[in-house]
Amino acid sequence: MRGIIASGAYIPHRRLDRREITEMFGKGGGAGTRSVASFDEDTTTIGVDAARNALGGTPGIAPDSLWFATARPAYLDKTNATAIHAALRLAPSVGALDMGGAIRSGIGTLRTALGGVGTTLVVAADMRDGLPTSSDEAAGGDAAAAMLVGDDTTAPVIAEHLGSGVATDEMLERWRIPGGSRSRTWEERFGEVAYAPLMKQAFAAALDDADITPESVDHMIVTGLHGRAVKRNTRGLGIPGEKMVDDLTSKVGNTGTAHPALLLSSVLDTAMPNETIALMMLADGVEAIVLRVTDAIVDHRPAAPVDEQVAAGAPVGYGKFLSWRGMTEVEPPNRPAPNRPSAAFAHRRNDWKFGFVASRDRSSGMIHMPPARVSQKGGAVDDMEPVSMADTPGTVVSFTIDKLVHSPSPPVVFAVVDFDGGGRAPLELTDVDPGDVSIGMRVMPTFRRMFTSDEIHNYFWKVRPLRSTEPGSGS
Repeated sequence: MRGIIASGAYIPHRRLDRREITEMFGKGGGAGTRSVASFDEDTTTIGVDAARNALGGTPGIAPDSLWFATARPAYLDKTNATAIHAALRLAPSVGALDMGGAIRSGIGTLRTALGGVGTTLVVAADMRDGLPTSSDEAAGGDAAAAMLVGDDTTAPVIAEHLGSGVATDEMLERWRIPGGSRSRTWEERFGEVAYAPLMKQAFAAALDDADITPESVDHMIVTGLHGRAVKRNTRGLGIPGEKMVDDLTSKVGNTGTAHPALLLSSVLDTAMPNETIALMMLADGVEAIVLRVTDAIVDHRPAAPVDEQVAAGAPVGYGKFLSWRGMTEVEPPNRPAPNRPSAAFAHRRNDWKFGFVASRDRSSGMIHMPPARVSQKGGAVDDMEPVSMADTPGTVVSFTIDKLVHSPSPPVVFAVVDFDGGGRAPLELTDVDPGDVSIGMRVMPTFRRMFTSDEIHNYFWKVRPLRSTEPGSGS
């Protein structure tokens, strides 16, 4: 049996109320909210969080390959998947490939993994926006999702792959040239008409491959950035409305490349054994996948369910959103910009910089952050063992609010954090308003982008508030 072994998703903490767009410009916007990645997040960092959420439910299971799909990569030429690989502390023998560049890459990569061999971690991430007041800006969203795909010889499969269907067609419906700041679309009627037969073809092929009928589908997911084509053409698939899965666009927005896996992860959070899930996406044709939930789902307890992440969002103002997205430039702190990070130094410290790996003195048990060769307790030399701190909660023991330090979004909160079980480090606190920080606040490490200098992204770890529903929150 081959299928999905584990799933996980990550929705950034901030939400933009679409009404603020209308209030500022007198047009655009709409009802509801959309998810917004913070100034220190990109598709690589949110992909790391989604992957951590997926792998957290399968301790001891490591993938043979990591495939990363996004239409908005942090780098071109350089492989972005290797940063995710390093943050997850995967072995050098685990291949890491980018499978991105197009919206279809997310579901296409998942379908390819389901039809392949070995254990593959599929990560899809996207950050969607457009020009101010555009429908893309308001209807878009930021998120990532990850699926661990493999055979039941490796670990229990929670959703068996029954079949797939594809209908590919070259059409100029949505496009963006390299370096372009926004997508362009053709007239809506064109896409609505062009997608209709392709949806029926792909869906029929997937059902035939799975040897089931439309009546057997319990959860139907249909998504795509062409909302009109999705809504109108779905009616012709023969699936009752009550079986259609909420597309989360009213609260999160359409997250493009990540959206199929995000919605699938949401369904798997609450699905019951023997239920059948059909997943379809419209993008330069249509991809369709059919899965059947297995008995193993009852033991699949996601660390961060999608509905809880949706509910936990906090507001961000439209002005700050525009600043974070580079749509407007605000006066920066009167401090020099940081120097570009050293490639050689970063490579020597990969375990610490990307994996957040500290060192523990074998004789005293003291944890050193960053890693050290000489123990501060007893003075032992080169008698250390590595210890990962990425999944270890901590407590804020002191903090300062710095309004002058260089940052794309001042002020910056620096905190001294004592980690559970030992280890202390000064770290930047993110996803929190300065007025909400307090001594004793529980925090959790999160992989972020510190800054970008000379077109080099400096990745490292910060801490964010530990939500009340997460393990280790103390609530």
